[in-house]
Amino acid sequence: MDPVRNPFAPGAGQRPPELAGRARELDAFEVVLERVARGRPERSLVLTGLRGVGKTVLLGELRSMALRRGWGAGKVEARPEAGLRRPLSAALHRAIRDLAVRHRAPDRVEQVLAVLKAFALKTNPDGAKLRDRWQPGIDVPAAQGRADSGDIEIDLVELFTEVAELAADVGSGIALLIDEMQDVPTEDVSALCAACHELSQSGAPLVVVGAGLPHLPVVLSASKSYSERLFRYVRIDRLDRSDADRAVLAPIEREEAEITPEALDALFDISGGYPYFVQSYGKATWDAAVRSEIGAEDVRLAAPEAESELAVGFFGSRYERATPAEREYLRAMAELVEGRDEPAPTASIAQYLERRPSSLSPARDSLIKKGLVYSGERGLIAFTVPHFGRYLLTQD
Repeated sequence: MDPVRNPFAPGAGQRPPELAGRARELDAFEVVLERVARGRPERSLVLTGLRGVGKTVLLGELRSMALRRGWGAGKVEARPEAGLRRPLSAALHRAIRDLAVRHRAPDRVEQVLAVLKAFALKTNPDGAKLRDRWQPGIDVPAAQGRADSGDIEIDLVELFTEVAELAADVGSGIALLIDEMQDVPTEDVSALCAACHELSQSGAPLVVVGAGLPHLPVVLSASKSYSERLFRYVRIDRLDRSDADRAVLAPIEREEAEITPEALDALFDISGGYPYFVQSYGKATWDAAVRSEIGAEDVRLAAPEAESELAVGFFGSRYERATPAEREYLRAMAELVEGRDEPAPTASIAQYLERRPSSLSPARDSLIKKGLVYSGERGLIAFTVPHFGRYLLTQD
């Protein structure tokens, strides 16, 4: 069929497969927005799951929901070894601009921007020359004595308070969305938890929505013991059969095409219900089909093309980041679980490689830092990428 009209191409559909089956999460966030706007206590939200289940797309939809309610909203993508001040400053600058168009006191907006600039400038090391100092692009003088102590925990509480009060002025709130939250440095995670705790006590209209890998709750609880009371954890998983079918049927029906039950069976079997794979195999199948009714044979013919693209863009790009020692560790994991999406005992990996467990710790820790594996419980390690073990077994 016409590849130009391919409804599975990224951005082509009205609602991507990643949002099929997420009505519960969307409805829950609507309740959060309403409760926070009314000054009622509400926990911030943390989405966890493997790669490819649609956390980032869902995070974007939650941001859109906040904006439609008249909230200020900013989004951060955390990066390993990078502090939170600079990206957080940019995200909150965006959120303040969202509110500024509704605020009737420009001087009040400038006061908050001045505090934000003071917070942002602490990114620069002490004694840095003027030409080497980063400027946040906020056209007001920096405030003095507010959010500029250099202690991220103190500064974040003061900044969040200022921004939340600005939102309260116009009867709305602030949504701060943080993707790849497990990569936020330890000190900054601790400060973020402390700030959320402080604001939840006062009922301030600011909510943090984080998204990250399955071990994110462990990262948060390690930073602050009370973090489990601050956040509501939502596990984002693969789609069940009915939702996976809906993710396939909806875009096809919008293009006035059809698909056989056998083809739906084949797509679910091959994708495992993971949204990213549903989209990848759906796109390849659409391109391979020659009639307006897609059949199981179209899925079979399209599978190698989809798998080739996944091998380069989804699996290969991650595998290339691993060192030879890390690849040896990954391959051992894949062999032990026979390519299945399940955890492997770390002791068994050491035994398989005929190495002491302590000698493998650097490789394991580096793989965790790179986001290729995670440890959901002591003594077990698993891939963050669905079907990654199966992919590794095909590599020479």
